[in-house]
Order: sequence, then structure tokens, then C-alpha cells
Amino acid sequence: MRGVYLLVLALTISLSGCWQVGTDTNEPSAIIPSVVSRSATLPPSAMVVPSKTLIAPTPPPVVVSTPTQLPTPTPPAMSIQAMRASTYLGSDIFIENELEPGANYRRFYAYYLSEGLKIFALLTVPNGEMPPGGWPGIVFNHGYIPPKQYRTTERYIAYVDRLARAGYVVFRIDYRGNDRSEGLATGAYGDPGYTADVLNAVASLQRFSLVNPQNIGMWGHSMGGFLTLRAMVISDAIKAGVIWSGVVGSYSDLLHNWHRSGPTPTPRPDSRGWRTEWTKLFGTPEENPDYWDSISANSFLTDLSGPLQLHHGTADSEVPLEFSVKLAADIQAAGGIVDLHTYSENDHNISQSFDSAMDRTIDFFDRYLK
Repeated sequence: MRGVYLLVLALTISLSGCWQVGTDTNEPSAIIPSVVSRSATLPPSAMVVPSKTLIAPTPPPVVVSTPTQLPTPTPPAMSIQAMRASTYLGSDIFIENELEPGANYRRFYAYYLSEGLKIFALLTVPNGEMPPGGWPGIVFNHGYIPPKQYRTTERYIAYVDRLARAGYVVFRIDYRGNDRSEGLATGAYGDPGYTADVLNAVASLQRFSLVNPQNIGMWGHSMGGFLTLRAMVISDAIKAGVIWSGVVGSYSDLLHNWHRSGPTPTPRPDSRGWRTEWTKLFGTPEENPDYWDSISANSFLTDLSGPLQLHHGTADSEVPLEFSVKLAADIQAAGGIVDLHTYSENDHNISQSFDSAMDRTIDFFDRYLK
């Protein structure tokens, strides 16, 4: 009997030990199969709990690093493609009053419409018999002058005079916000407004009854050169262009390589701070080349509407000579027609070689517009 009693006692202890599975506080209760319970009637051999060595630890979450996506405006207002998609109808040219005449031409204070804004301009018309189809015309884009200081009848007098005496209708426009022109002077580099004013001037000159709409050229100085280059890759109405001391670098050049040694601060003209603002929004040209290429005329040189002549002084302290040199090389590489003239020790206005530069300018326009 004593032997039987011990056997029963041992069996009872063994069975009671099986019911303690899962009570170890070092083990999560979830590892106990749901079929194991105190009411189970399964034999001890069926109540098998996986060993600790068979429990795989939960892997840590995998963190995938996604590159920061730089936003791109849709469409970018300054992009060449967006500006091509717009319409530039211009308007009739309205004469406010006639000014004192030039040597062989008449001068008028006039205006036209650009995006609903009244844009004033100096208009010259040659005397004498008009050629069949009308006079050749030139849209004249002046360089940066503080808009509140700018006056329609001042500055660039000698430049306009030489072109007008050579038998051209010259339309020297003011841009929005300059002198009496309506609108906000937004600057050329960070806003499409000035470019729109230039393109609407072309359209208005095409509507002018004294101008041959097939023979329109464009002249630009400094900032006006930037506008001329942009206009010539947007519109095919400009048959030839001449740029003096032009801001004709790519936007990457404007950001990184426009260092001035003259009295004007670097960078110059745009109070809206496009450099800092756009770099924050879209990244640098290295980080987001698609955006910066889309707004740069230099990326569309195969689309130039006509031959281009470049003039630049080697002592220009406002705009780097390298801008014109590189543009000339890029136009040649793109299969375009370009004529580059540099002037030793000349300043930003090419003052020391003004006559020879104007002679070359007029010869170039005569070749392609007459």
C-alpha cells in the first residue's frame, strides 16, 4: 500500500506541474496555445509548449529613407514653356504727344497695353518715303535704372538716335512700374512681367501701320539683354537681336558667377529676393537642375528666332564678360548664328568704343532686317 500511495503522489505532483506553464513572468502569455486551459482533459503528452529557443524575436521596424522631393511649380511662371503658352496680342500704339524731332526722324511720347497695363515708350519714325511693306522696326530694351529715377525721354539718347537716323522705327519701352507706366516694377529676373511687356511691344509694333511686321529686331543693354535673349527663344517674330553687355548667363551663372566690382551691390536688381526664395523652395541648380533649366533661356538656344550679335567691354565691372563669351560658344554649338565683339578696356556702356559698336550694330540690323 505504501508503494501505491507513493506512486499516486508522484503522479499528482507531475500533473500539477503541467498546469503551471505560462505563469513565468519572463514569458509573454501569448506564447501559450489557446487550447491549453485548466478545463482541458488532454493527456499530459498533448500539452506541449514551444521551447524558448524556438521563439523568434520580433524584428525592429525597417525605416526606409526617402529623398526629399523638391517642389516644382505647375507650371513655373518664369519657365520658357509657360511663357510660350501665353498669348501676347499687344495693342494699337497710342500717341500722347509729339516731341522735338531728331535729325531725320520724328519723336513721339506713346503707349501700348501689356496685360491690361498702360506701358509708355519713346517712339521714333523716319522721315521720307516709306519702303514697300513698311519701315523695319526695333524694340529697344533699356538696362536697369531704378524705376523711380527712370524717365522715358532721358538716357540712351545717343543709342536711339543712331538707330533712328539709320532708317528704323525705334520703340524704346519703359516696362511696367517705370516712370509713368502702370503696374509694379517687379524686375526682370524673378518675375515674368517685364518679358511680357517686351513681347507685347513686339506685337504692338507688328500692328503699327508704318512698320513691316516681318522685319522686327530687338536691341538690349544689360538687363535689357536678358529680356532680349528670353524674347528670342519665346517668340519667332524677332528676326535679329543685338545685345550690349548683356546679363545673358544661365540662372546658375546668375546665382554663382555674377560678382560685381563696381559700386552696385551684388546681386543687383530685384527687391523681391528671388535668389533666396527660389533656392529655399526648389533647391539649388545642382539639386534641382530641371527647374532652373526650365526658366533659363540658355537651355533653349536651338530655338533662337534669328541671328544674334553680342558686344561686351573687357573692363565691364557690372556684368562679367564671360557671360557673352560663353553664350556665343553655346549658340555656335547649337547651330545658331552669332557674332561676338569684345572691346578692350571698355566699360559697361562701351563708352570708349561707342561709335564702332554702333556701326557694327547698324550693319548687323541692315543685313537681317532690310
